Parts: sequence; C-alpha cells; structure tokens
Amino acid sequence: MVYRFKKENAARRPGATTVGEAINKMLEMYRLRPQFDESSVKVYWEKLVGKEIASRTSDIYVKDKILFLRLDSAPLANELVIAKRKLIQSLNDSFGYELITDIVFI
Repeated sequence: MVYRFKKENAARRPGATTVGEAINKMLEMYRLRPQFDESSVKVYWEKLVGKEIASRTSDIYVKDKILFLRLDSAPLANELVIAKRKLIQSLNDSFGYELITDIVFI
C-alpha cells in the first residue's frame, strides 16, 4: 500500500497557527525583533555581497544600528566605502525597516 498525500485533506483547523507565525508573534510580544534581526545580518551578509567578499569579512556585528565590519583587504574596504549607501539601503529593504543607519569598517 502506497500512502499518497492529498492536499484537500491537509487543511488546517480553524484558529491553528504555523510555527513561523508563532515565532513572529513571540518576537513582537517580547520586543526581540531588533536583536533577532541584528543577528540575522551575519547570515544575510553573504547573500548581499556574495561569497567572494563574505570570505574576506573576518568579523561582523551590529551595535546601536551601526554595522561594524572587519575586512582582510584594504582595497576591498575602499570599494565598500564607496558603495556604503547602497549596502545600507539593501540591508534595510530586506528587513523591511531601518535596521542599519551606518557602516563602520574596522
């Protein structure tokens, strides 16, 4: 006997919430959304700049809406300084609100 999944039989019960919705409600209720998103910047950084640049980023953290980056390459840091506004805008657009106001290269 082969079990086949039928979508019409998989409807949710009324009032049931998904795990993702429950986590989002918890983050909003306990006002943890900014801290959670700040830690998510590390994960999103590689998607934003690519593997090449992310591999040359040795340290990344957010404090008081400022993104701190430690880069292994001075020419790369210079190029990112030129593209700073675009990086800030891309990060904020991906999170849906102003998470980052400035980027500091250390």
